[in-house]
Amino acid sequence: MSHPAAALRRAEVKDPPAMDPALHDDVTTRLRQTRQRYTPARRALVELLHRLERPHTTQELLDAEPSMSQSSLYRNLAVLEQADVVRRLTGSDDAARFELAEDVTGDHHHHLVCTTCSTIEDIEVDPAVEAAMHDAVDHAQSERGFATEFHRLELLGTCASCR
Repeated sequence: MSHPAAALRRAEVKDPPAMDPALHDDVTTRLRQTRQRYTPARRALVELLHRLERPHTTQELLDAEPSMSQSSLYRNLAVLEQADVVRRLTGSDDAARFELAEDVTGDHHHHLVCTTCSTIEDIEVDPAVEAAMHDAVDHAQSERGFATEFHRLELLGTCASCR
């Protein structure tokens, strides 16, 4: 069961600058590669995910945008995930949470995962830590012949609301 603080509040939806038209062009291209169209409903979902400050469950997305139908939301998330536009994350409760893929937004970040309420928060790490992580990835790749697509860091613990 999720913690009351984990529920989406309108205050968690930010008013960022307008989305870069290039982002919409990228989404259009990715969808075309999977033989899908960038429909108005998918565009509205991409714009909602762009405004959110952290990954959200489907219920939280529906709460944030009540005009979206549940079935349409599930279908569109699946299509956008298949096109590598949306990334699925799992909290400690195994419920899926969604955010725009960082190679779409250009916003490289990591996550704090609360093991009590399953809230996932975005964090950026110090550039020196990020550089050390890149060095470790490069070393692992060369030593084991592994081709890495990306890396992520998830720190598990208890959020301030649950302590």
